[in-house]
Amino acid sequence: MLDLEDALQRLPLVAILRGLRPEQALAIGETLVETGFSIIEVPLNSPDPLASIGLLARQYGDEALVGAGTVTSVAEVRAVVEVGGRLIVMPHFDAEVVATARAAGLYCMPGVATPGEAFAALHAGVDTLKLFPAELLTPTVTKALRSVLPAGTRLFPVGGITPESLAAYWRAGVDGFGLGSALFRKGASTEAVRTRAQAFVQAFRNLE
Repeated sequence: MLDLEDALQRLPLVAILRGLRPEQALAIGETLVETGFSIIEVPLNSPDPLASIGLLARQYGDEALVGAGTVTSVAEVRAVVEVGGRLIVMPHFDAEVVATARAAGLYCMPGVATPGEAFAALHAGVDTLKLFPAELLTPTVTKALRSVLPAGTRLFPVGGITPESLAAYWRAGVDGFGLGSALFRKGASTEAVRTRAQAFVQAFRNLE
């Protein structure tokens, strides 16, 4: 099964599929994998998210790291484990949720917005941080945060990221991006998702 390091090496873009329905899951997953994505997140405030996560994990577990977003409790971590999810993405930092995810062998990306939250998350044993909301954590703020964090800390801005905004954050020192409504919106067709996914992939490749 694909691990986080390999997934990030392939393409450090997280596809956030908020609003995904189980009946869409495999078609959207196939589109993303074909476009080059290797990290797929289904937020738990989507319709029947565990069903979608289970479908994606079973079908694409060798090609993509599949997990849940908007995880806020220990019980939710355990539910994700049961359906085969391997990634926990949080809107906040909660030491108990992080510890539960790590104990289950899952990768964990807590959300942080301040240096205090960032260092608390690092102390809890994670090395990949979700900078959220990125609309407030501008490239200038991100660069300042990067300057005080330990080397090797991975930063992923999430919230309002577009193909056009990648370059400024990349120059600020981030390691990847979480892509939400600019990539997928509830009810989006596979063709629309493919077009948006290709635009993000091309924009990222242009940074390298």
